[in-house]
Amino acid sequence: MTVRESFLRCMRFQPVDRVPNLELGYWGQTVERWLAEGMPPDEANRGGFHGHQFFGIDDRPHLPVHLGPLPPLGGEVIEDTERYCIARDEDGALRKALKEGTVRGTRPSMDQFISFAVSGRDDFERLKQHFDPHSPGRYPRDFADVVARLQRRDTPLCVVPNGAFGLYSHLRRYWGTEALSYAWYDQPALLHDMLDFFTDFCIETLRSGVEAIRCDYFNFFEDFAFKNGPLISPRILREFLVPRYRRIIDFIRSYGIDVIWFDSDGNFEVLISTLIEIGVTCIWPLEVAAGNDPREVRRRFGRSLALSGGIDKRALARDRAAIRAELEAKIPPLLDDGGYIPTLDHAVPPDISYDNWRYYLELKAQMLGK
Repeated sequence: MTVRESFLRCMRFQPVDRVPNLELGYWGQTVERWLAEGMPPDEANRGGFHGHQFFGIDDRPHLPVHLGPLPPLGGEVIEDTERYCIARDEDGALRKALKEGTVRGTRPSMDQFISFAVSGRDDFERLKQHFDPHSPGRYPRDFADVVARLQRRDTPLCVVPNGAFGLYSHLRRYWGTEALSYAWYDQPALLHDMLDFFTDFCIETLRSGVEAIRCDYFNFFEDFAFKNGPLISPRILREFLVPRYRRIIDFIRSYGIDVIWFDSDGNFEVLISTLIEIGVTCIWPLEVAAGNDPREVRRRFGRSLALSGGIDKRALARDRAAIRAELEAKIPPLLDDGGYIPTLDHAVPPDISYDNWRYYLELKAQMLGK
C-alpha cells in the first residue's frame, strides 16, 4: 500500500497496513541546535531545511498555486537597523520584525503589526485589483511538467499549499485581528462582499489546477482560535463563513475530492460540530497547550471526524520517559479506532534536542508499524 493509498484509507476510517508518518516542520533555531548536536551538516547546507526524507517522514506535496496578491502589495522598507526592520509585506501590512535571534528565516517572536491594507470599502476596491484569478504567476510556467511529475506520485496531493488559503485568514491578512473583530459588527456588508469575492477568487484560481490533475485533499488554513477559544462566535461562523465554505467544498467535491482538512491553532472545539455539518472531515494540529486532546475530540465526535496532530511538543522537551508516556497514552488507542495520523501539535521548537527528536521518531515509527 502506497503512502497515498494509506492516507486516503486512513481518512475514510478504512483498514491500512500502516498509517502515514507525517510531521509539520522545524524552526530555524531548531535546525541550528540539531547541527550542533550531531545532525549531518549536509542536511541543512542549501539554505532551508526540509528534512522529511532524512528522518523517514512521508511527503505530502501540493499544487504550486499562488493565492496571494499579484502583483504583491509590499516590498517597501521603511526603516532598517541592526535590531529590527520595518517594512510593508506582500499583503500590504506594515510590520516591525526583530532581527536579533533570527535563524534561517525564523524570527524568535511574532512581528509587531503597525497597520494593514484594509480599513474600509475604498481599500477593498483597490485590493481587488491584485486578485485576478488568471494573472500570470498563479501557476508556474512549467506547470505541465509539474503535473506530469505529480501524476507519478505515491504520496497524497493537497490542492493548496499549507497556509495558503482560508476565509477568516484571508480577511485577517488585510484587516488585522483586532480591526476584523470589530468589522463583523461595524461593517458586515463589506465583509460579506469580501468573503464572496475571495470565495469566487479561490474557486476560479483552483479550477485549472484540479482539472489538470486529480488531487487527494483540500486544506483550509484559518488559525482563528487562541488558547481559551475561537476568535469568532458560532453565530459569525454560520452567518459569514459557512455559506462560503459550502461553496468551496461543493466545488472541491465536484472533482472527486472528499477529504477536507481544517487547520487552526488554539481551541475551536465549540465550532467543530458546525464544521462537520458543512463537510470538514479532518481537523489538525490539535494544539495541546490550548486544551485539545485528540482522545476527547474522538470521544465527542466519533468517526464523523478524522484527526491529525495532538502530540504535545512540550513532552519532547523533557526526557524519554515523558515522550514514551505521551505517545503510549494517545497513539495506540487512536490508531486502533482509525482515522488518526499522529504528529506533533505544531512545528518542532528549539527546546527539543536532536536526541529526543530521533527517539520520538523511532518510537512513533514502531507504533505505526514501520
